[in-house]
Amino acid sequence: MATDRRMWPLYAAGFTTAFGAHAVAANLGGFSADAVKSLLTLGVLLALYDGAEVVLKPVFGTIADRIGARPVLLGGLVGFAIASGLYAVADSPGWLWVARLGQGAAASAFSPAASSLVARLNPAAKHGRAFGSYGFYKSIGYTLGPLLGGALVWLGGFRLLFVVMTVLAISVALWALLAVPMTPPLPRTRQTVLDLARRLTDPVFLRPTAALAGATAALSVGVGFLPVTGAAAGLGTVATGAAVSVLAATAALVQPRAGRALDAGRITARGGLGIGLLVAAAGMGCATLPGLLGVLLAAVLIGVGTGLITPLGFSALASSTSPARLGQTMGTAELGRELGDAGGPLLVAGVATAASLTYGYAVLAVLLAAGPAYYFCATRSRGGQANREPN
Repeated sequence: MATDRRMWPLYAAGFTTAFGAHAVAANLGGFSADAVKSLLTLGVLLALYDGAEVVLKPVFGTIADRIGARPVLLGGLVGFAIASGLYAVADSPGWLWVARLGQGAAASAFSPAASSLVARLNPAAKHGRAFGSYGFYKSIGYTLGPLLGGALVWLGGFRLLFVVMTVLAISVALWALLAVPMTPPLPRTRQTVLDLARRLTDPVFLRPTAALAGATAALSVGVGFLPVTGAAAGLGTVATGAAVSVLAATAALVQPRAGRALDAGRITARGGLGIGLLVAAAGMGCATLPGLLGVLLAAVLIGVGTGLITPLGFSALASSTSPARLGQTMGTAELGRELGDAGGPLLVAGVATAASLTYGYAVLAVLLAAGPAYYFCATRSRGGQANREPN
């Protein structure tokens, strides 16, 4: 029970960053009085939040290692509340830019800090379950963000949405202050730039991080492009919206089960990551099929694949990292996810522009499947060499 009490604010922090990202992003181009009308302005506003995360997550992860993850978690949540409150008070289009940049910077602090605390507050034998639960609540934030955000914008415009986000961040910060214990920084050996480069290019770090990037790319492409495929097949907005909801819900439901299976020894992190990439690749392949069946199969398989990869990837990173550098590792891994989030849609859109959306899906499917295929071939090659060396 003590572990549950400490973990709930961390799950709430994961929900907050996901809800904050998607609740605003999904409604920036809507039909409210304060919605953004220019496509260029819309694109820049969408990039502000993610751009701040790409730049700052590794930085705040390293700071969390130096001063402790709890102060960074609390500071990030308070910063998120302040950034949200600025727009809620000003209610001016110009302050929307400041608010989104501030929210992204704040999320860059409390997101890797929360991941680090999930690892620190749980023994290695329970990392799968802990990260599975953390991913579940984060997925709930991604799922409910557009829905609840749309309802709030419809009721009271962006001002009401930012008021709710302010209250949410303050509430989670107070909850964490009361329930999350201090985790003092651990003694660390001095690390040079060369040491950092070696650690971040080690396959032990690169494999799970690449898998997480691939999973996020598949998820982002599924959410963004499956509605386009459904519309081209003559499906209505209800059907395409339901497909996206199926994807998000499947990913959310699979994550805790994957984590429990890892802790129980029923799967390994390495094997599960490979299976997850292959399942996500199969989902991309199904997206090339015509009609509702193809869209639904793609949604389910992408959801299963990403749901497998997310808790196993973070568990693998936590188990292979010194506790004194968890923040840096989690922050850099989150950077990999952000790059996948942006790179997947850009890749598919680029191929679709040159050929068709079907080819875009196919290219991403091949790339996702290439990861486990390459690793299998490399392992066989090393094994063969090892067997020949004694002779």
